[in-house]
Amino acid sequence: MHPGAERVQQALRSGGATGDVVELASTAATAALAAEVLGVSVGQIANSLVFIADDDPVLVLTSGANRVDLHKVAAVLGAAKVRRANPDEVREATGFTIGGVPPVAHSTVLPVLIDRDLAQHDEIWAAAGTPRTVFRSTYDELARLSGARPADVRREA
Repeated sequence: MHPGAERVQQALRSGGATGDVVELASTAATAALAAEVLGVSVGQIANSLVFIADDDPVLVLTSGANRVDLHKVAAVLGAAKVRRANPDEVREATGFTIGGVPPVAHSTVLPVLIDRDLAQHDEIWAAAGTPRTVFRSTYDELARLSGARPADVRREA
């Protein structure tokens, strides 16, 4: 198993998670690809997105079917400005590259928000450290494992 995926597996085990890391036959670097490979809806894919709130990184877990409203994130965090992190900032904050960022096992401690919209799904799939690894979870378990604060961050259509 890839060292990053092994780190995620260890975090899942130590956190008492019900799912294990699964290695896929093909890449799942985007929510659409992951949903297709897993045979689930895009809404069941938990995107782990890194943003910079003022000068600090924050992780936002959101449904693959949704976009994040930066103004809502700023309001929840009390930040003046929120922007999407660049690839170097993502790797520095999490220890993982875009396309495989998991909701756990980061190289630094990050504040985490989880979009309440994900709660509508009984089963959620999240990246596990590489574009080819994922794990199954639930909303409550994902929030607990990641230390996430529930928030409404979905951008309205």
